[in-house]
Amino acid sequence: MKKIFRATNVVIAMLCAMYFITYLDRVNVSTAAAGFGPEFGLSKTQIGLVFSAFAYPYLVFQIIGGWVSDRFGAKRTLLFCGAVWAGATVLTGMAGGLASMLVARVLLGLGEGATFPAATSAMSRWVAKEKRGFAQGITHAAARVGNAVAPAAIVAVMATHGWRESFYVCAGISFVWVALWARVFTEQPKDHPRITQEELAALPPLKSKVSNVPWGKLFRRMWPVTLVYFCYGWTLWLFLSWIPQYFLHSYDLDLKKSALFASAVFFAGVVGDTLGGIVTDKLYERTGSLQKARSWMVAVCMALTLLSLIPLMLTHNLYVSMASLAAGFFFAEMTIGPMWAIPMDIAPEHSGTASGMMNTGSAFAAIVSPVISGWLIDRFGSWELPFVGSMLLMAVGVALSFRMRPETKFEEARAPQAPARAKEVSSSAA
Repeated sequence: MKKIFRATNVVIAMLCAMYFITYLDRVNVSTAAAGFGPEFGLSKTQIGLVFSAFAYPYLVFQIIGGWVSDRFGAKRTLLFCGAVWAGATVLTGMAGGLASMLVARVLLGLGEGATFPAATSAMSRWVAKEKRGFAQGITHAAARVGNAVAPAAIVAVMATHGWRESFYVCAGISFVWVALWARVFTEQPKDHPRITQEELAALPPLKSKVSNVPWGKLFRRMWPVTLVYFCYGWTLWLFLSWIPQYFLHSYDLDLKKSALFASAVFFAGVVGDTLGGIVTDKLYERTGSLQKARSWMVAVCMALTLLSLIPLMLTHNLYVSMASLAAGFFFAEMTIGPMWAIPMDIAPEHSGTASGMMNTGSAFAAIVSPVISGWLIDRFGSWELPFVGSMLLMAVGVALSFRMRPETKFEEARAPQAPARAKEVSSSAA
């Protein structure tokens, strides 16, 4: 029992709770759209704008937030972020129309922009190298639990109270997490009052705080990773934004039944995230090759995602569609463990910044995927057509995954040595 409540486990549990809450606060709007959409008289394209509005500041603050967390620490970064996203969730429930809804969602993106890079920065100190894939997999699995719980939970609150109250409940949960994070987390493991020597021995050695980031060189090193993550992100945000509406409208289900089918798809992602983290660590343990454990695994899982979505194009059957979407989401989510371990593999000293660079790919996908998908549905009346884009981008991701090279560690440019030698000669002559 004492091992369960070790400091390292408590920190991972708190990060899991954060991932759960942030995704609950992101995707609650997808289900609540059944309430505010008709109330505000919004088209599918306008609803798509609401879905994607948070992604604009979310995109901007990926790299900034990663640098801030590397520079000033994950504790302060996440305390500030948590207060902002919780407040934004309250404002979403208070919205009176499209404009105020968009403002609230933009503020949500501002609050959540730095969360995952900051969490990765914390994990670089609190998680052993051989467990990075599992840590990233289990935290993202918690996010997918948020996806899976949101439809049924939001419908339950909406049915009893209304769509506005569903946002107030989510905001209250967020504020509780902020208070707990302030109490239980320390920036350095050695400063935690309940840390053991056994835990410290397994963690990476303490590194001095890095202030100067070689931006250009790091970006050039991370761009293939960012592009692969965009290909994944397109499918992620298509699923998160439109799956509840897909079952509601494509099969004319009622709100409760559509929420159950959406939750079934999202629970497949929970399993995929967890299993992906375990598999990538096991592959690394057995082969000693980051190329096989990260790049090859991502390529295989993206290919399986593409194949899983093909039945969706061939038949219009409720259960075939659910199975196809669940399998596609399962394999797509299996890429998360290896993908989020890659920034820590490539640039451990700049893991927050590097992961922020990678996540700009998903953030940009969050801007364009929901809106383009909504436009396709409005224009052609087909709820399956947006998934063709996912299949094409998964094929691109397979090809690009071998350019990520996680086995090649990022090396900063060394300072010129000539001036130092000249100074040494001058001193000896004196």
